[in-house]
Amino acid sequence: MNALVPLPVLLPLCATGLSLAFGTRLKRFQRFISVAVLTAVLALSATLMFATADQGPLSVHLGDFAPPLGITLVADRLSALMLTVSSAVTLCVLVYSLGQGMSDRDQETPVAVFHPAYLILVAGVSCTFLAGDLVNLYVGFEIMLVASFVLLTLGGTAPRVRAGSTYVIISLFSSMLFLTAIAMTYAATGTANFAQLAQRLTELPLGVQTLIQGMLLTVFGIKAAVFPVGAWLPDSYPTAPAPVTAVFAGLLTKVGVYCMLRTETLLFPGNRLGDLLMAVALASMLIGILGAVAQTDLKRMFSFTLISHIGFMVFGIGLATRLSYGGAIFYVAHHITVQTTLFLVAGLIERRAGTTELTRIGGLARAAPLLAVLFFVPAMNMAGIPPLSGFIGKLGLMRAGVADGGVWAWILVGGSAVTSLLTLYVMAKIWNLAFWRDAPPGQALDGTVLESDSDEDDDDPDLGPDAIPGTGDEGIKGQPQPAGRAVAATLHGRSITTTSKLPRPMVGATAAAVVLGVAFTVFAGPLAGYTDRAAAELLARTPYIEEVLGR
Repeated sequence: MNALVPLPVLLPLCATGLSLAFGTRLKRFQRFISVAVLTAVLALSATLMFATADQGPLSVHLGDFAPPLGITLVADRLSALMLTVSSAVTLCVLVYSLGQGMSDRDQETPVAVFHPAYLILVAGVSCTFLAGDLVNLYVGFEIMLVASFVLLTLGGTAPRVRAGSTYVIISLFSSMLFLTAIAMTYAATGTANFAQLAQRLTELPLGVQTLIQGMLLTVFGIKAAVFPVGAWLPDSYPTAPAPVTAVFAGLLTKVGVYCMLRTETLLFPGNRLGDLLMAVALASMLIGILGAVAQTDLKRMFSFTLISHIGFMVFGIGLATRLSYGGAIFYVAHHITVQTTLFLVAGLIERRAGTTELTRIGGLARAAPLLAVLFFVPAMNMAGIPPLSGFIGKLGLMRAGVADGGVWAWILVGGSAVTSLLTLYVMAKIWNLAFWRDAPPGQALDGTVLESDSDEDDDDPDLGPDAIPGTGDEGIKGQPQPAGRAVAATLHGRSITTTSKLPRPMVGATAAAVVLGVAFTVFAGPLAGYTDRAAAELLARTPYIEEVLGR
């Protein structure tokens, strides 16, 4: 069974080569490779999840080199669960992207590049979840960074390049900080292997331990987009194509949360920075959700909501008890699925109404009832309405706070309740504006061609006769005015044609993500038991250390 551990990383990397070799000539074969590989990764991840539940952690030393020289990959309950959920989500997003590409009739280079970049991204995510040392964790982050920049800038439009540049600058800064932390750790302990670090870090002076812990938390906080180092996210994600935004928002930020969970439990037990983490969690919750309340663009609202709900996970990490870790793990798994689903729904709304600006959308509940259902279920799940999994996850974290009984714990319980109410307000606002009210005058009709965003001058002679410079309508050329500002929604970033009949693969993939989110509610009992045992395994540390170093 240990031999299966590297496969979630190796399969996507090998498939990338095949996709690059044959993709430009055999596009159907390229799509088949991507779907087949991600299906295999999902099956392997589920197998590892059941295996770790029965046998405990599984490890493999690549090349049979023992630590600290070799590369170690480790699967335990936490990493196997994250792998399984992320694999299911990335498969749904891939099917969605295939439907979008076929509907847009994209036949040129960006779509050929999309599949290899997407497979590399999946490999990077798997690598970070399975990494058994800091160096390999860094490599996983860099693999994700390379793939992320390609995906963020698909189509080469100016807004996407700007957003991608911001993302890369922030990521490179965090990478430099990460390298510095790794160098300091290796200089102080002589190893970067997690199992060995768990034994050696406790021997260092307290100040050195705290410095290394603080640097690692800063790096992972940037990746997770927690306050105050998450300001880059609302400007970076909304410009990307819908499937890219969905997988980034749903999954990549949770990689940072996973790294916090791993290092805080395995390397720095004792909760020395617990109060700081809880302060960060409270600020992320409230500032993020207040930012969402202030927005009128759907994608930006979801981006700020994402920052807010990362605070729930950091709350669980800051408490550092079995109950809180179990609640945090449950909430991470739930949030990966629900947040991804909401961004997929945003892509469908954009294709149906021509914009994500809520002040210029309406009547979708009557015009597209299935789309209304696809939004309503994950929206209520995100808001934490009983008996959905969002409510179960938040209840678990609040119970952990009440059980702790500390001042910060009670403050976070209150902050969680306020954030949940404001999240419900945000979702109700979206429902009222986009779905419930009548369609506003000028809403894009079926078949309206919406040009992509550009940085063209207001006096460009190619602008449509009704374009109004400076209003955001400059991107519409010679076509009826849409309901709001047209954005580069296609994979190419060139144009989008509104349609009353949404593409079946896109709807089917979104529906599958909705069903997956509902499954967390249906199987909440077994899942909560699994996450509780995963939390106990994290706190024990011994099973992980003994598996890697030998009993």
